[in-house]
Amino acid sequence: MAESAEKTTLIDCNLLVAKALARAGVDHMFGVVGIPVTSLANRSVALGVRFIAFHNEQSAGYAASAYGYLTGRPGILLTVSGPGCVHGLAGLSNAAANAWPMVMISGSCDQKDVGRGDFQELDQLAAVKPFVKFSVKAKHINEIPNSVFSVLDHSGSGRPGGCYLDIPADVLHQTLTESEATKLLDDAECNRITESVTNIPNDKIAKAISLIRKAERPLIVFGKGAALARAENEIKDLVEKTGIPFLPTPMGKGLLPDSHELAATAARSLAIGKCDVAVVVGARLNWLLHFGEPPKWSKDVKFILIDIDEGEIELRKPELGLVGDAKGIVKVLNKEIKDDPFCFGRSHPWIEAITNKVKENVSRMEGQLGKVVVPFNFLTPMRIIRDAIIGLGSPAPILVSEGANTMDVGRSVLVQMEPRTRLDAGTWGTMGVGLGYCIAAAVASPDRLVVAVEGDSGFGFSAMEVETLVRYQLPVVVIVFNNGGVYGGDRRNPEDITGPYKDDPAPTSFVPGAAYHLLIEAFGGKGYLVGNPDELKSALTESFSARKPAVINVTIDPYAGAESGRMQHKN
Repeated sequence: MAESAEKTTLIDCNLLVAKALARAGVDHMFGVVGIPVTSLANRSVALGVRFIAFHNEQSAGYAASAYGYLTGRPGILLTVSGPGCVHGLAGLSNAAANAWPMVMISGSCDQKDVGRGDFQELDQLAAVKPFVKFSVKAKHINEIPNSVFSVLDHSGSGRPGGCYLDIPADVLHQTLTESEATKLLDDAECNRITESVTNIPNDKIAKAISLIRKAERPLIVFGKGAALARAENEIKDLVEKTGIPFLPTPMGKGLLPDSHELAATAARSLAIGKCDVAVVVGARLNWLLHFGEPPKWSKDVKFILIDIDEGEIELRKPELGLVGDAKGIVKVLNKEIKDDPFCFGRSHPWIEAITNKVKENVSRMEGQLGKVVVPFNFLTPMRIIRDAIIGLGSPAPILVSEGANTMDVGRSVLVQMEPRTRLDAGTWGTMGVGLGYCIAAAVASPDRLVVAVEGDSGFGFSAMEVETLVRYQLPVVVIVFNNGGVYGGDRRNPEDITGPYKDDPAPTSFVPGAAYHLLIEAFGGKGYLVGNPDELKSALTESFSARKPAVINVTIDPYAGAESGRMQHKN
């Protein structure tokens, strides 16, 4: 009887998409519902996929991209057609730039009405093309299972990135029987892409070991690609077996604790300027690493690049390129070193030079942090926040940071002790990611508190999503460094204030003393206004303990910090 019912019971395409997602192990989806995808969201929720509903597809897309990084599985963004798809491009492009797995699914107009000016009509495949590895339009319900599995598999294979699935409204309304759906799902599952294992030739491994062994001033550099690959244990073994100092990129921080005795972050200029062999694991030699070129790097440095993408190796032309998964390659290197061990001792001149420079720079920074400055500069509140976060112990909070001065100062002051606990503007320097990243972190790691340290400009991009924090009661504390504008309000010289609109606020100015803390209170969250150390310490203690949505509005001297942060040369 049940088998007969399965052959006659009809299900629509919305349910088939939900079934495919659930079968693929998708358990979270981010987005904004509306025509024609509301039913798709509801059907997915019914099958165990948690839907996190946002106010804007841009923030939802940033959340999906960060979720992919934090979990290693594609984050899913659901949007409506036309403008919704366009708004979602922010998340797709962010995933592409950072090499994070993400899939955007958008509804689109009826196929029969394409070219006729239909509701929210757009050639969405053309719109997403610059930002995706793979895209597909499901033109019939029968294509749904293969299409869903294909975008998920392409997103995570090789160098991760964004993929796109387009589902026209007429397809979403198509139906088939339960038995037909089951067969399509079974067949599609059998055809899924499997990741091939890249075997590194023995001679390349031997060359890498030889270069490291013969180096006088070696350095290990790792980035968020290594974090995505879950390579922290292998990198720890490599560092500690060889005694080589290491330098993480900003989002590589925490793979090994910042407090590790071989951490060279506080001696960054010396480390990259003087090293003669650099083993770069899951990090690109882009602007964040000065393109691996003089004058920041020695003209004679030899790079060993370990990267999942052969194209990246070909672009950078290192001394040696090892293409493959960072975790697997470093594991092979460790095995070879174990068979014929070597180690740079603490008394080695290079190790001593790095260690001494670290101590010198840390001492200088602690001297600056020890000064209590009120009205607040950036350093005084950042030190208080650092100490409060350290005081929480393990599991460490996930730190989200954006803003020019706020992010730059935070990168130097805030300490990362555990892997994948720092999210910032990333490879693309994207502003506006803050609240989306917070929400992704909270649902991806529910055992961790999430702490955002935001400039007021960065916060403003997605501030309305504090309602989303409250609605889902997520353990997120947002700390806003409020200095009255982009970089700090009006920094113009008097001679520049001229013209017919000279009485307008400066392009960099916001409303002075903006009450950001009241925004979250409008939705039932907790807000704090602080302007001195005691007020800040009290707000942090209370909000960290409560683990409820909160905004701490920190009043900063508008003349603290610098225009464009540490990138004045670009502006």
